[in-house]
Amino acid sequence: MQASYDYFQAVSRNIGWVTLAEQRLLSEKRIAIAGMGGVGGAHLITLVRLGITRFHLADFDEFGVENFNRQAGAKMSSVGQPKLATLIQMARDINPNVEIVEFPAGVTAENIDDFLKGVDVYVDGLDFFALQIRRLMFDKAYKAGIPAVTCAPLGMGVSNLNFVPGGMTFEEYFQMEGYSEQEQYLRFFVGLSPGRLHSPYLVVPEAINLPAKKGPSTIMACELCAGVAATQVLKLILNRGSVVSAPRCLQFDAYRNKFKISWRPGGNNNWLNKLAISIGTKMLLNQAPQQPPRVEPIADPLLFVLDQARWAPSGDNTQVWRFRRTGELSFDVLATDTRDWVVYDLKGEASNMAHGALLETAAIAASTRGYRLEITKIDRSDERNPIYSCQLVADASINADALAPYIELRSVQRKPMGTRSLTIQEKHELEASLPAGVKVHWFEGSELKWQVAKLMYGNAYTRLIMKEGYDVHSKIIEWDAKFSKDKIPDQALGVDAVTAKLMKWTLGKWERFEFMAKYLGGTILPRIQLDFVTSLRCSAHFVLYTENTVDGLDDHMQAGRALQRFWLTAAKLGLGFQPEQTPVIFSSYLKHRVEFSTNPVAISNAAKMDAQLVAMLPTHVYQNKVFFGRLGRSTLPESRSIRLDLDKLLVD
Repeated sequence: MQASYDYFQAVSRNIGWVTLAEQRLLSEKRIAIAGMGGVGGAHLITLVRLGITRFHLADFDEFGVENFNRQAGAKMSSVGQPKLATLIQMARDINPNVEIVEFPAGVTAENIDDFLKGVDVYVDGLDFFALQIRRLMFDKAYKAGIPAVTCAPLGMGVSNLNFVPGGMTFEEYFQMEGYSEQEQYLRFFVGLSPGRLHSPYLVVPEAINLPAKKGPSTIMACELCAGVAATQVLKLILNRGSVVSAPRCLQFDAYRNKFKISWRPGGNNNWLNKLAISIGTKMLLNQAPQQPPRVEPIADPLLFVLDQARWAPSGDNTQVWRFRRTGELSFDVLATDTRDWVVYDLKGEASNMAHGALLETAAIAASTRGYRLEITKIDRSDERNPIYSCQLVADASINADALAPYIELRSVQRKPMGTRSLTIQEKHELEASLPAGVKVHWFEGSELKWQVAKLMYGNAYTRLIMKEGYDVHSKIIEWDAKFSKDKIPDQALGVDAVTAKLMKWTLGKWERFEFMAKYLGGTILPRIQLDFVTSLRCSAHFVLYTENTVDGLDDHMQAGRALQRFWLTAAKLGLGFQPEQTPVIFSSYLKHRVEFSTNPVAISNAAKMDAQLVAMLPTHVYQNKVFFGRLGRSTLPESRSIRLDLDKLLVD
């Protein structure tokens, strides 16, 4: 049945928030939108549904598959089609009577006066990098007495700037005159987002590359922009409510649940913006040439498996492996250990667990491509540098491992977590993830967590007073970093900013570190924050143990494979995970009668803590323990260790 269009019936649900008279006024006004992409297309559709019927629209581009994640008109049927024609058709599917003046060549210096002629409000939908025509557009609109609305899709939020007649101009706010094109991009970026609400959750920093004119965007941000922009248009047309205008900027971020109105008198001449521009110049404009972030899986099955395998955990992100391709579907893992410089790697045991985690990760990744991972040979002629020869074998019967999607998401949560107890189903799934011969012992409830907290606090004293621990800690932290490819970023440590600065200073010299520890209680604050509080603020602690005695590097490799499945299962359940290995490591040193420190107090304290561990664990668990850790309710950490790029790990 062919439906007939009735304007007032179509917009009848607007009545209540607007009056009928106001709705009539909306239908009489003319809006200009330049750009029909991520925000421009959403602006048009939103305003048509609001009841605007008259438009000037401009765009010269066509839709491509790369637009699908965020642009209202991007769909299979519109690939290769003009954005302007596609969006006009969509608008007329909503209101067949819309009046549209088309500018299919986009807005130029030659047609800009016609584009703005008779317009009541200009809504900016231009590409971020179209600065020259944008500057001209806002200048022309201001001189013509036309209010201009711009909404920037930032992260998963929106930043709104309005330029109204008689107020601050675009140029007065952004201060672009006399700067290079690259500097103008930065000034526009800083001026658009003075509150920087989106910055803390950017997880692929290299995705923002101003020199290459590249940046990420989401549909959530574009849709939020459309809602905010349409609201500003309504208020401007109906003269209802206050409109926040430059130098004030309205920002809302749905991801961080934050709203902010920033005030920047002088715009980019304000000292806060000047500081942001100075920092941005170093971070964004002076970026070294770099590979763009990968946006799709690697096609080559072997390289795909290795690229996934590199995300396996290793002590302090040391990545104790390199890869050597030996055939189309075969490779060697050239493993190493850190016993020579890491006190926590007795006889390479910790590194061998990491090797096992790597091999298990490779097997999980291989399953998603229909392959089985076979370890064809283990060369242990040099126990410090074992070589694992591996082969991918096609197997039609293999199913993709359900843990595969969590390989890159698995991380360490060093900060306090939620304390709600694990459910029976969660514990069952975690226990079921372990292979035969490996089991888990739980510490749950306030009393047992208190015992563990005292144990971890005591063990932390051991590692924080010995020179051997300092030698490790001073090398494995990357300071002033959110992410680190080969260390632990300081922002992931789980300490507050003051403690982090104190740690950075004391770790600068052993003599300084030793003095603080001996005379000024320098170990107390980090032990409380990193060990004691976090031990109480979790759902449970656990010990993984084997049914048979762990003897030799192969057993530790197999234990590492089990640990990785347990850890990935925790990630699958949405649980935070924190290794707590010092009780296991120091206990192993004591068992093998190896003096791990020249500090007798450290050795004595380790023995005292090990006696506590003996009292806490059943005998068979204590004797065969391989891993200690904690789990808790947690979102993904905002700061984390990442990994060296695959090309850095591949050797000839």
